[in-house]
Amino acid sequence: MATTNQPPDTPAPPPPASDAERVARLRPAYQAELADGIARFFEPRRTDCPWCGARQLRLRLRTKDHLQRKPGTFTLDQCRDCGHTFQNPQLSAAGLAFYYRDFYDGLYAEKIGDALDSDASRKRNRDRAMAVRRHARPKRWLDVGTAAADFCLAAKKALPGTTFDGLDIGAHVLQAQHEERIERAYQGFLPDLADELADQYDAVSMFHCLEHTTDPRAQLAAVRTVLRPGGHLIIEVPNPESPFGRLFGRYWLPWFQPQHQHFVTMRNLCQALTGLGFTVVATDREKSHIPVDFTALVGLYVLRLLPFRDEPWLPKPPGRLGTTVTKTIFWVGIPFCLPMFALDQLLAPLIRRSRFSNAFRVVARREG
Repeated sequence: MATTNQPPDTPAPPPPASDAERVARLRPAYQAELADGIARFFEPRRTDCPWCGARQLRLRLRTKDHLQRKPGTFTLDQCRDCGHTFQNPQLSAAGLAFYYRDFYDGLYAEKIGDALDSDASRKRNRDRAMAVRRHARPKRWLDVGTAAADFCLAAKKALPGTTFDGLDIGAHVLQAQHEERIERAYQGFLPDLADELADQYDAVSMFHCLEHTTDPRAQLAAVRTVLRPGGHLIIEVPNPESPFGRLFGRYWLPWFQPQHQHFVTMRNLCQALTGLGFTVVATDREKSHIPVDFTALVGLYVLRLLPFRDEPWLPKPPGRLGTTVTKTIFWVGIPFCLPMFALDQLLAPLIRRSRFSNAFRVVARREG
């Protein structure tokens, strides 16, 4: 006879809720939140550049949220003087909470985590660690925007003597500490915690994090605070100067609206770091490129075509017929992504060596 540690009177745990059940539970709260409209999710529109203060702005992009289909229209403006591209109007604190919720945490957290956990991602994370190892052997490393600490887990193999801590606004950083992926977890914003962590780290990383922040200059100043003299910073961000951004428009994945708020050029980033007392020791557009542009182009267009989606921020479920139509369009469209994926892989060696690269990396040393 099979035995179990579960007492006979204890009921079996309920099965995990399906996506439809989770959406149904969330819908009343979202509908109540949206009853007052979405104006409070945005700050007042700016008439000047948040990077350099110039008032010569031009429209670069206007788009919707194709990934989640949350309500709103999002605009990117570009400064004619310094080239900085930014969300205008920018999300408010309430907007950040609304548009981030149920993406990295909650409803879609598992799907996003699965998408980020791949052999290619692990290889890229090891390469990131080696980019700093060429200049130093840090003892303590803080990964800002660490999410589930996938980078830290991979980097430990390249730097076995380094202690990794993680910082993120989401709750997954606490789970990463519980799973011993990192030594210490800090939940919050780096500028708010910088004084507490002053001069504690030999290395700080920000991988596709700076573009999510409301004030990138404040983030860079906070990094200088937490780094010891001689410590190194490594940053990777989308490359707003890639011609793909103009060619693909709203279907270029790195624009990623409404979550990406600032797009700093390599020149502006290096100048800002120099002004804060850093020395730029390496820049790179080759290894930071992520071969996804053509695949995402088709994928985002397919998502836009879906007529009925079952998300809790939409007013009502699509019904059986709507679900059938949506699934049919989705599965008809997905095969078109396969040749685009092959094209991304085929062209990656050429794109990495050109100005079409969709990301760039900067490594800088904090001087005394």
